[in-house]
Amino acid sequence: MSLNTHRADKNNDKNGPDVDSEEDDDGSEIEVDEENLPSRAAAVHEQIRMEGEKELERDGLALMWSAIAAGLSISASLVTKGILHEQLEDTPARFFLENLGYTVGFIIVIMARQQLFTENTVTAVLPVMHKPTLKNFGILFRLWGVVLGGNLIGAACASLAFIYLPLFEPSILQAFHSISMEVMEKDPSQMFVGGVVSGWLIATMVWMLPSAGAAKIWVILLMTYLVAIGNLTHIVVGSVEVLYLVLSGAIPLQHFLWPFALPTLAGNIIGGTFIFALISHAQIRNDLSNERKKAQKAPKEGPKSVK
Repeated sequence: MSLNTHRADKNNDKNGPDVDSEEDDDGSEIEVDEENLPSRAAAVHEQIRMEGEKELERDGLALMWSAIAAGLSISASLVTKGILHEQLEDTPARFFLENLGYTVGFIIVIMARQQLFTENTVTAVLPVMHKPTLKNFGILFRLWGVVLGGNLIGAACASLAFIYLPLFEPSILQAFHSISMEVMEKDPSQMFVGGVVSGWLIATMVWMLPSAGAAKIWVILLMTYLVAIGNLTHIVVGSVEVLYLVLSGAIPLQHFLWPFALPTLAGNIIGGTFIFALISHAQIRNDLSNERKKAQKAPKEGPKSVK
């Protein structure tokens, strides 16, 4: 999408809020051309920031439906992993093969451009870090609340479908139960630490995608496969698994909130936002500020007229 198109879309959006930015203040555009920026990292940063502004300014209802779709789609991770778990022989190789199934839901969600909470922890936070006003923080929390709520609704609907619709054989449903119970074997500290590392890996994936080109699927597969074989916790995928246990009566509802949801959510936010996004922003913030100052001075320092 061109910068002019981005600005036109922003100006024509009557339903979503307007994000405060330095570009709005001086009437300029977000520069994403690597040739006009101090480094390749700065170009990636600015492209993700531009995408983040677009997400922050989207209509709330559109965000909600996209998030619900993502919650439904991410359930493909449990489905594929469960089918592989049930079909493969119980050998050491099964662990590595069945965890390839974990990547399927992420591939669907990301390639379909649906709203997934852990992607938004890095994408949407960059515009706020660029200009940390109270208004921008409010818009960020609005986005996070809508997207997380939609993801959980979609995850719950998927879990209910697995339980009450004749979709799978009892042996596959038993595989779903076994996989989901593995999540609940962790204590809250393990949920939190796993969530931090998972948030970091997903944020790294988001940072890699703009320059991945035709290799996007392989980047998604690699980074989410690391989450799977590391037995790390993810708030949305884990919600499909844990809500499956809750809605099937295997565990009480309060076990969804603790030890799973609250520690995992905190870990994902800290890993994806307060660690990765903050460090990634800090590394190029000074370069961007210097480049912006040069651009503002350039017209004043033009060639003097010849008398």
